[in-house]
Amino acid sequence: MGIDLDLSIIIVNYNVKEFLQNLLHSINKSARGISYEIIIVDNASDDGSVEFIKEKFFSTPEIKLIVNSTNAGFGKANNQGLAQANGKYILLLNPDTLLGEDTIQKMFKFFESTPEAGIAGCKILNPDGTLQLACRRSFPGPWTSFCKVTGLSSIFPKSKIFARYNLTYLDENQTYEVDAISGSFMMMRKEVYEKVGGFDEDFFMYGEDLDLCYRIQKAGYKVFYVHSTQIIHYKGESTKRSSLDETKIFYEAMNLFVKKHLSSSFLVELILHSAISFRKFFAWLGRRKLIFLSAILDFIIFNLSLYFSNKIYVKISGWHGFPFYSYPIIFTIPALLHLFVASLSGVYKKDSLSVLKNLAAIFISFILLSASTFFFKQYAYSRATVLITYSILIFSLSFWRVILKVFFKVGLNKDELTNKRTIIVGSNSHAVYLAEKLKTKQTDLHSISGLIAQSNKEVGKIVNGFEIIGTIDNIRKVISERKIREVIFSSEELTYNQMMAIVSSCQNENVEFKIVGNNLDFLVGKTSVSLLDDMPLIEINYNISQPIMKLLKSSFDFVLASIVLIFIFPFIYLIVKVTKKQSEFNKFILNVPHIITRKMSFVGPKHADNKNLYLGKQGLTGFWYIENKDSIDSDKLDIMYAKNQSIWLDLEILGKTLNKMWGNRA
Repeated sequence: MGIDLDLSIIIVNYNVKEFLQNLLHSINKSARGISYEIIIVDNASDDGSVEFIKEKFFSTPEIKLIVNSTNAGFGKANNQGLAQANGKYILLLNPDTLLGEDTIQKMFKFFESTPEAGIAGCKILNPDGTLQLACRRSFPGPWTSFCKVTGLSSIFPKSKIFARYNLTYLDENQTYEVDAISGSFMMMRKEVYEKVGGFDEDFFMYGEDLDLCYRIQKAGYKVFYVHSTQIIHYKGESTKRSSLDETKIFYEAMNLFVKKHLSSSFLVELILHSAISFRKFFAWLGRRKLIFLSAILDFIIFNLSLYFSNKIYVKISGWHGFPFYSYPIIFTIPALLHLFVASLSGVYKKDSLSVLKNLAAIFISFILLSASTFFFKQYAYSRATVLITYSILIFSLSFWRVILKVFFKVGLNKDELTNKRTIIVGSNSHAVYLAEKLKTKQTDLHSISGLIAQSNKEVGKIVNGFEIIGTIDNIRKVISERKIREVIFSSEELTYNQMMAIVSSCQNENVEFKIVGNNLDFLVGKTSVSLLDDMPLIEINYNISQPIMKLLKSSFDFVLASIVLIFIFPFIYLIVKVTKKQSEFNKFILNVPHIITRKMSFVGPKHADNKNLYLGKQGLTGFWYIENKDSIDSDKLDIMYAKNQSIWLDLEILGKTLNKMWGNRA
């Protein structure tokens, strides 16, 4: 068929029908006075995109629809549209873009007046109005990649030497030739496509735009960035609704591009592949920076504490100390032992800093290091050195964590025990009723983040106050991004094979999976079976009512209260007498004598007047203090505490209480 149209617009759609509708309307305004056709290639969307297009645009002659039964990938789907294009010019558009009213007209005029231009892109903005850097780029050569990976391009964004990758040294309000433009908006001459061909289908997603621009330049055409018109690109909307690991796919695409075009020598290929690998590593490292920061600080502080403790002992005892050649062993091994114990104790997490788990790790590593002195006497520290070291560590390793949490708000994490982030896998009435029961359940606290449907058609809908936030295809991404800690399956809506597939794919996400029976009467998890309906309180077995737990709690209260009365109470009492001011912390300390007289406990219910169930003595603090949630009454929090009470839980609540009190003072 001959060329009888000005423009062919090709749009590859995947589960973004809402954005597609807005784009089609903006095209209609932007292409006035230009004859055009729109070829939509749907990549097996399940959000109702195909039905929507057929219903809304069935009678629109300029719109053609190609429906794929599977997700063919961005490049292959575009090639399907390119094969049917009849226009003098071709415009490749992402469905999650929005055109300006003059965009197509200005780009059309640019090509008519610039015969050397083979392909061009306009200015692309993020939804917040900032420039999307990918709209003008250089190819990832050795030096360009090195500057990008090492961060030199970000440190010196105006340097022509360091900032070549995203060309940030160039004025975004000027038109000029570039190496590559973004695949979200690419306009080219039909003759260029006929000479060069379409996208390389080896690129599933990402990298295919770089590859196309590279081949167009090799064919003797120029690539341009045009500043005079702009679009908005809602980047990543399609990938949000897929199960694809876009980071992995991106780096695989970069590797493929390097292998295909830039492997002129072994050295060049090695440099480029190393740059890509380093970039991937730093991306991985960035998500875990708190873990590495914590471990490095602990390692340094441990060795400093050990060094000074040993110096003190040498000075007091007159011992000559260890020979210099043994230093790598006597300092490195104990520190690594502590880091190993701390890691197993859950001290190092990417989003939280735990003072109490750190104290537990110190106690365990102290025992292990002390025991090791009997087996490695030639490298063994004296008991005095070990005691001094760990006395310092109790303060120092806790101190830096408290400072970061209180003053810099680093590592603060909501209590997962009292507020489990939960998603319900299901979206029918059975799943909604389950969500409602869990939300109102007295003996467990669940923060229902949303529902998981089987189809993208339902994503975004609100059902009885619960939002459908994902599908079973992208549930792993939902779990990771929303920090979900509990996944509950509705057995009425899912097959057991589907459940097992989800559990298998999410096995490294640190979540607990549970299944609810069809009669909505029980919830089965890997560690427990809990009733969904609230039973009479007297019949429920709570930790705090067990004799051994009562004894442990009373002993813990007495010992801790005695220490506070001897070392802290007198000073606080004098401060209050002199200043006549009482902070939350001061009031807390002044009430400690009530614990000695057994009228109160450090941790317990807000009011100890429940006649149906023993919830413990009234506490100076408790869930009711650290949670302070308007939507959760104190009785519900007191029941939750009584059910799960332990010495470790008391320590955790006390730690959070002190953090909150210090935070209020700050």
